[in-house]
Amino acid sequence: MLKYFSFLFVGLFIFSAAKLHSQSFGFGCLGFVGGYGGFTYLQYDAKGLNEFIKQWNNQESVHSEMEEFKFATGYRVGLNFFRATFPNNIIVSAKGYYQSLDKTNKAALGGINTNGEYSLDIDMRNWAVGIDVGWEFTNVVSWKVLDGAIHFNNVKLTETVSTNSESLIGKYESDGSNIGYSVGTGIIVAIIKDYISIEGLAGYTQISIDDLINDQGTKFFNPTQQSSIDEKFIKSGGFTAVVQLNVGFPIL
Repeated sequence: MLKYFSFLFVGLFIFSAAKLHSQSFGFGCLGFVGGYGGFTYLQYDAKGLNEFIKQWNNQESVHSEMEEFKFATGYRVGLNFFRATFPNNIIVSAKGYYQSLDKTNKAALGGINTNGEYSLDIDMRNWAVGIDVGWEFTNVVSWKVLDGAIHFNNVKLTETVSTNSESLIGKYESDGSNIGYSVGTGIIVAIIKDYISIEGLAGYTQISIDDLINDQGTKFFNPTQQSSIDEKFIKSGGFTAVVQLNVGFPIL
């Protein structure tokens, strides 16, 4: 799936770039670039991690169970490299952005002589490049018909065990290149036409992470757990929602 999406993305980008030489930018001869920032909500299927949590919750020392990981929230900031307006109010943009998402789940530990807390914190970061195609059907409202991007993902996990006497912290990180993608559609509402707008986007994001390792090369799932957890740490992505503020300015 990712292979075919990559071909589609590259094809659209080349087609759009070629057309830029024969079409006008923005207002007449002006090209527009800009930046944006906003809030992101991402659902994902952490199949392997949630199986680990189910097994961990069965321990006698667990006083209150840990919830499963199903979503993360955070922010994204980015740049529109160019935005070209074609006949019939069709708008094509190329962009890049950085995104940081986070989710922390906690559980209480209870024993005869010791009380404590166990927590897992997922930090999901990615760089992305993409292209979108929109249609401006009024001076105020535009429909972003297709928003597509390729993601270069990095996932970190911090495992913390805190008791009355000490805190043990383990840090794990995804290994190698983890490439994913996102596709979506949305609505843009202009506050100041071509300069300031608010955008809402909904779509699907694909992410897949096999396992995480620490600095010593030890995997988060130990050999015993690996024999009973026959799933990836994160199996797949899911629904994504973004609300962002766009700011544009012309290139003279």
